[in-house]
Amino acid sequence: MRLTILGGGGFRVPLVYRALSADALRGDPVVTEVALHDTDRDRLDAVTAVLAAQRERSGADVPVHATTDRAAALDGAGMVFSAMRVGGMRGRVLDERIALDSGVLGQETVGAGGISYGLRTLPEALAAARDVAEYAPEAWLVNFTNPAGLVTEAMAGVLGDRVVGICDSPVGLGRRAARALGLDPADVHIDYAGLNHLGWVRGLRSGGRDLLPDLLADARALESFEEGRLFGAEWIRAVGALPNEYLHYYYLAREALRAAQAAPRTRGEQIVEQQRRFYEEARNRPGDAYELWDRTRLERERTYMADNRRAAGGFEREAEDLDGGGYEEVALAVMRAVARDEPTRLIVNTRGRGALPGVDPDAVVELPCMVDGSGAHPLAAAPLTGHQEGLVRSVKAVERDVIEAVRTGSRTAALRAFATHPLVDSVEAAHTLLEEYTRAFPELQRVLRHD
Repeated sequence: MRLTILGGGGFRVPLVYRALSADALRGDPVVTEVALHDTDRDRLDAVTAVLAAQRERSGADVPVHATTDRAAALDGAGMVFSAMRVGGMRGRVLDERIALDSGVLGQETVGAGGISYGLRTLPEALAAARDVAEYAPEAWLVNFTNPAGLVTEAMAGVLGDRVVGICDSPVGLGRRAARALGLDPADVHIDYAGLNHLGWVRGLRSGGRDLLPDLLADARALESFEEGRLFGAEWIRAVGALPNEYLHYYYLAREALRAAQAAPRTRGEQIVEQQRRFYEEARNRPGDAYELWDRTRLERERTYMADNRRAAGGFEREAEDLDGGGYEEVALAVMRAVARDEPTRLIVNTRGRGALPGVDPDAVVELPCMVDGSGAHPLAAAPLTGHQEGLVRSVKAVERDVIEAVRTGSRTAALRAFATHPLVDSVEAAHTLLEEYTRAFPELQRVLRHD
């Protein structure tokens, strides 16, 4: 099967190729060739050089083709990954910096920055979905493009349930919680519910028992992994569930904001510098591309959510969390389940279809699903608690306003998205944010055509 990656010059593409190579070496691979598409030829060449080195090192026979022609990349694809970054890293820097300068949290997928990113990304994501429908009508689309839940819901409007959104946060949280209990993560079923970057582990089942109460009762074990340190045992016990790391922006919003404002650079500015060196050096030294990429990858992983960890007292990431094995493994599992019709239980983003009580059944949510040849089928979930449901419904309403703004060109819908997000506490601030983002991104002036 041919896999096409939209955003093929992206920094994390070698992680996907590493998983595909390992699958090929096991025999009977699900993907036999890869087509990379990107609008930036220089980035595409740099990543292609990394993949060539990986192929030589592993001995896996997974040919790679790179092109700036999206139609050509999609032709013959059985599976498509969407990993686009509309506006590049410059766009991320502005998403984050404008929010911080306006006195609200600046993060690329959460709050004001996520709304700006969504408004800019949806037109391109919808165009890509239409191209998939035209040039690869039998293909399934696995969406990595952030904000992942929002983009998945919009693309599903074109491709229906042939779109599955994925994220590495739930599987990473479940893996760390299982290790804290001394368990093999492969032996633990995770009860997880919410939206992308806004969800909770509500159960850890192994050997016929839910072991989450045991973990909640053991403060030392609970604070032995990242999320436990971010939130503290007392608050996690109060919630009665393990929060996704991105809920730090909601539960400790003031602390996260102060830490971000005190940092010399935003996360986007930090990554720009990391990746600028990689892409420049890889173009000039293609023979060293893999080593340059791996060095930059480790630096990126070590500094992930550094502001939040500093706000929580300061701690370093564990070695086990620096090697990847997150979203690329979920992506491979989704591909195998769909292409081979091998039912597999995975946490993915798809329409809830009534599986999560209290949430619109057409809304894309993040839930354990049974994934097979006919797609992702959400497993029935227990209701969210009051505060969980309130937060999910509030943020989902914001996502729907972003989709409406792009679909209709309405500035009013965009303003409502900013003003009603839990992390933007002022209509005046929302007006300022909309004006500043529109000024920074001329393409938004074309998207938001009327009041």
